[in-house]
Amino acid sequence: MDPTLRIAVPPELFAPAESSRFEGALELPSLQAGPDEYSFPDPLAWHVEISNTGDALLVTGTVSGEAIGSCARCLDGFRFDLEGEIEGYYLLDESRSAPEDMDDDEFDVLPEDHVIDLEPLIKAALILEFPLVPLCDEECKGLCAVCGANLNEGPCECAPTEGANDGPANPFSVLKDFPFDDR
Repeated sequence: MDPTLRIAVPPELFAPAESSRFEGALELPSLQAGPDEYSFPDPLAWHVEISNTGDALLVTGTVSGEAIGSCARCLDGFRFDLEGEIEGYYLLDESRSAPEDMDDDEFDVLPEDHVIDLEPLIKAALILEFPLVPLCDEECKGLCAVCGANLNEGPCECAPTEGANDGPANPFSVLKDFPFDDR
């Protein structure tokens, strides 16, 4: 746990309508998102504003930086810019109820030590911004299913098999001439 991501809520923030701004950098070696792993060559910049809404502390802000991922088609690494929205909601007292439009997993109760840990909020913001299918390029041709050559670097030496116009035999090639639109 990075101590710079733990914000001790200052006393003035316990007055309704007060707010304070915080910022910093997070050195995050990598982050797993489903089957994909992303690394960050430089620290991620973050800033948040913590506002007292009367019943709770609302944390809003952004985290941004550069990420490195692996293409799902060719497996090459690629870099991309990333910016996520940080959001957290902390009830000031357990006896108070959350807004009716919020589920139980959308808020926390402010801990007794009055310290907010931003790390889970920042990680959640990043995960929401990762691509569902990471691609180095929308036109990525991927790898040859027979020899494993990267088809972005040119055609491979594999001979096309019978019935295939653009590569090795495919078990679905029997459906090539199926009249799908006739139904």
